[in-house]
Amino acid sequence: MSDIMTVQVAQRGLVTLPKALRETYRIQEGDTLTLLDLGGVFVLSPRRSEIDGLADKISTALVEQGESLESMLQALREAREGYAA
Repeated sequence: MSDIMTVQVAQRGLVTLPKALRETYRIQEGDTLTLLDLGGVFVLSPRRSEIDGLADKISTALVEQGESLESMLQALREAREGYAA
C-alpha cells in the first residue's frame, strides 16, 4: 500500500490510523507499534523494535564474560591511542 494518507491529531495527541491500513496490517486495538523519529520524519511500524532486546542480550553476555563498563571504556581508550600513534 503506497497511498498517501492524511491523519489528524486529536485531543491528547491521539491519531487514528485509517481503516484500510489497520485491516491490511492486521493492527488491532491494544497492539503496540514502534515510532521512530528520523529528524522530524515519523516512521510508524507494526513490528516491535528489537533494539532494546538485543542490547539486553549483549549486556548480559558481556557481564557473564566478566566485562564491565570500566573495562570496555579502558579498551576503547587504548584503541584510540593506537590510532593516534
